[in-house]
Amino acid sequence: MRPLTWPDCRNVRDVGGLPTAAGKLQLGRMVRSDNLDQLSADGLAAVETAGVSRFVDLRSAWECAKYPSPYADDPRWLNVPLLGDDDDLPGADVFEQYRALIDEHRDRIALAVVAIADAPIGCVVVHCHAGKDRTGIVIALVLDLVGVQPELIAADYEGSGADGETMCRLLEHVHERYGSTAAYLAGAGATTEQLGAVTDRLMVVPT
Repeated sequence: MRPLTWPDCRNVRDVGGLPTAAGKLQLGRMVRSDNLDQLSADGLAAVETAGVSRFVDLRSAWECAKYPSPYADDPRWLNVPLLGDDDDLPGADVFEQYRALIDEHRDRIALAVVAIADAPIGCVVVHCHAGKDRTGIVIALVLDLVGVQPELIAADYEGSGADGETMCRLLEHVHERYGSTAAYLAGAGATTEQLGAVTDRLMVVPT
């Protein structure tokens, strides 16, 4: 894990450096974070030094209205809500909430991954409010897609103060029910080219 200092966000890290069978993920390609409305002037400056080409904001419409992103009027900002304002996830069990989101909002999750795939050259920032649950799910699927081992995905998730076993169970659910993360995303509309673009974004060194 590579924590980043973006005052006054509290949960920011680069996923670069994680190993796959094909090599390590490149630094500066994808960052996960909590809500960017907390950024101070120093934080905004730090974001600009990261070369961000797209902000994928996973929050619901009401959250975007109540806690507006400083990039809301920036063409780099893209709101891809994983939950609608009236959506409700079951109970208090975190795994069951994640499972319901995976199964019931497959199209929205695929849109978030496609937003990463289709982003211009540069760093993609994926965030929600705390940077743990919705961001954790999308990041975990992306890391699984490109070949990061489940235990390392769980360790990255634990960096947000969460239980890594929950993410391991979720990835097992995806593989058992859908066959693979690639099949899960393809079944929701992501193309082979877009899935390949995610791998290229995170893995390939520009020539």
